[in-house]
Amino acid sequence: MSIETSYQKKFAGSAALYAHAVVQFPSGVTHDARYYQPFPLYIERSSGAYKWDVDDNQMIDYWSGHGSLLLGHNHPDVVAAVQYQATRGTHFGACHPLELRWGEIVRQLIPGAQQIRFTSSGTEATMLALRLARAFMHRPAIIRFSGHFHGWHDMIAPGADSFDPNAGLPPATLEQIVILAPDLDAVEQTLRQRDDVAAVILEPSGASYGMSPLDDDFLRGLRTLTTNHNVLLVCDEVVTGFRVMPGGVQQRAGATADLTCLAKVLAGGLPGGAVAGRADILRHLAFGDADWNTHHKIRHQGTYNANPLSAAAGCATLERIATGEPSAKATKLCQRLITEMNDVLVARKIQNWTVYGNASIFHILAGSSVPVAPGGPLSSVPLAELKGGGKPHLVRMLRLALLNAGIDLMRGRSGFVTAAHSDADISTSVAAFDTALGALQAEGLA
Repeated sequence: MSIETSYQKKFAGSAALYAHAVVQFPSGVTHDARYYQPFPLYIERSSGAYKWDVDDNQMIDYWSGHGSLLLGHNHPDVVAAVQYQATRGTHFGACHPLELRWGEIVRQLIPGAQQIRFTSSGTEATMLALRLARAFMHRPAIIRFSGHFHGWHDMIAPGADSFDPNAGLPPATLEQIVILAPDLDAVEQTLRQRDDVAAVILEPSGASYGMSPLDDDFLRGLRTLTTNHNVLLVCDEVVTGFRVMPGGVQQRAGATADLTCLAKVLAGGLPGGAVAGRADILRHLAFGDADWNTHHKIRHQGTYNANPLSAAAGCATLERIATGEPSAKATKLCQRLITEMNDVLVARKIQNWTVYGNASIFHILAGSSVPVAPGGPLSSVPLAELKGGGKPHLVRMLRLALLNAGIDLMRGRSGFVTAAHSDADISTSVAAFDTALGALQAEGLA
C-alpha cells in the first residue's frame, strides 16, 4: 500500500471533517501552517508528549503547540492554575494581581526587561515593538533580514518568505522596510549610508526559528553595530524566548536587545505576547502631561492583554522554566534525536538530506539541490530551500510517511522537543524516521 493510500485509510475521520471545513474556511484551515494535502489532521486530545486524532491514532507530538508547550501538553500545574482561575473569572476588564506576578517573572528572566507590555500574540508584540522604536527614535525605517519571520502585519511582512510581499500593502509602507541578507558588513554599510533607520529586528536564532541558522557571534556583532550607530536592536524571541534558555538566545549569547518580543512559551500554551525592554522606550505607552499625551504617547489597547487565564498559565509555566531544568532536558533530548536521525540517513545512504537544529528545536532538510552531508554545514544551501525544508514533494511525502508511523512534525520538517518527551520517545521517533525513509525509498523518493 502506498504512503498516501495508507494515510487516507488511517486518518479517514480527518478526511471527513476536512470535507466540511473547506466550505467554511479558506482552503479549509484556520492557520497557513496547518494546510497540507490530501487533508490535515483533526486532533481531539493531548497529554504530555502525545496527542490523539479523531480516529484515536496516538502520535508523538513535535508541533508542541507551535513551540509554546515547553512543559508538554496539559502539564498538571498549568492545568490546575487555569482551572482555578476559570472559577474566579476569565476577564475582569481590570488590572489583576496575576499580571503583576507574570510581569515580575518575565523581568527576572529576560535580559534588559526593565518594563513590559503584554499583548495577545507574537504578531502584536512585533507590531508594537516597531512602533515604539519609530516613536522613540523619530525615524521611519526598519532593517529586517531575508527569511526572518516576525508575524503577518504590514510593517514586517515583506521579506519573510516567497509569497507576494506586496499583496495588500501600500507602497508607502514598503518604502520604510529595508531588507538585507544577515551580513554584518551589509548592515554597517546601510547604517553608514542612511540616517532614517530606527531599528534592526531579527530572530537571533536565524530565519524561522533557526531553519537558516545564525550563530551567537552574529547577535553579538549586531549589538555592537547598532550601539555604535545609535540604532535600536529588537530581538524577536517569540519562539526562542524561555526555550533556548530561560533568558532566550540573548542570555546564551551575552547580548541584550533594546526591545524583546515574546509569545508562545510566555503564556504556557494560551494566547499571549509581550514587549519587554528599556523603560525609556516603553515610556511612549505611559501617560504624561497634556503635551506628552498629544504628541508622544502611543495609544495601545487590546481586549485580551494580560488575560487572567493566560496569566495563570504563564505564571505556572515560567515558574517551572525559571530553574533552567526543562529547557536543559529538552535540549539534551533534541540533540540526541538530531544525531540519531542523521545516523539513519547515513545508514540508508540517503544523499543531500540532513537534520540540524538549535537547542530543543530541530529541522529536516529533505533533498537539497546542493551537496549536503548528514550533520554537515549548510552555508551553500539556498535560503528558500532551508525555509522550505528541501524539495516540496519530498517534504510532503515525508510528512505523510511520518504520520503513518506515529510522528507529527510541524509542517513535516521541524519539531519542538519538550520536557515531557522521554528517552523512549526519542528512540521511538528515530525508529519511525527509519520506517518513513524506508517507505520513501520503496517508492523511489529517497
